[in-house]
Amino acid sequence: MTTLAVEHLDARHGQLQAVRDVSFAVGSGETLALVGANGAGKTTLLRAIAGAHLPAGGRVLIGGADITALPANRRAALGVALVPEGRRLFVEMTAEENLLLGRMTGRRGDWNLERVIETFPNLKPRLKSRAGTLSGGEQQATAIGRALMGNPQVLLLDELSLGLSPLVVDRVYESLDALMRSGTTIVLVEQDLSRALAIADKVVCMLEGRIVLESPAAGLSRERITEAYFGLHTGRELQGAVP
Repeated sequence: MTTLAVEHLDARHGQLQAVRDVSFAVGSGETLALVGANGAGKTTLLRAIAGAHLPAGGRVLIGGADITALPANRRAALGVALVPEGRRLFVEMTAEENLLLGRMTGRRGDWNLERVIETFPNLKPRLKSRAGTLSGGEQQATAIGRALMGNPQVLLLDELSLGLSPLVVDRVYESLDALMRSGTTIVLVEQDLSRALAIADKVVCMLEGRIVLESPAAGLSRERITEAYFGLHTGRELQGAVP
């Protein structure tokens, strides 16, 4: 069953077209890794899906329902949650207060404060600390936990490992393992190709706003992704697996 579908989506920043005729679909419980160089349009695409950036054309559908015209808060209520690049926490509020904000516009469901702490146990002793005093890993866990408090059916993660040490990234991914098995649909922007290939069911590579590679992750080589990443081949590959 398709949970998220993007159809011929265009998005602009003034005269600059950042996303060009992008289409893909992600099923329930699937993880899609969205890769590409800086400026490829990945962040704008996630923001357009979440309702934080108004698209210039195309459609976004959740469970077959067209949500393109809905504002971000209505999309959140339908189960679309974005963890933005840079976390965007309220730094003067405590970690707990940031987490509780996530349930204000989301759906009802199984995710609550206790379950978030179970998933990210490093936050338990830091709940009463201001978000601005948290480590990078604790801030990332808080940002993800805030999104989960809204009980999303689609979780959009932008630059999950950006600015974090390898050890902290390992811990974040370990905490996400249970989430990836829970049935939540995930679209993940990740610069680390090894991690992207390890966790994703599908890989989409963007170049200059367009999809230049779309493939199941299984069997997809780093070389094939690198060629698409730098525009070394032409044409969109719908099945990029290699023998």
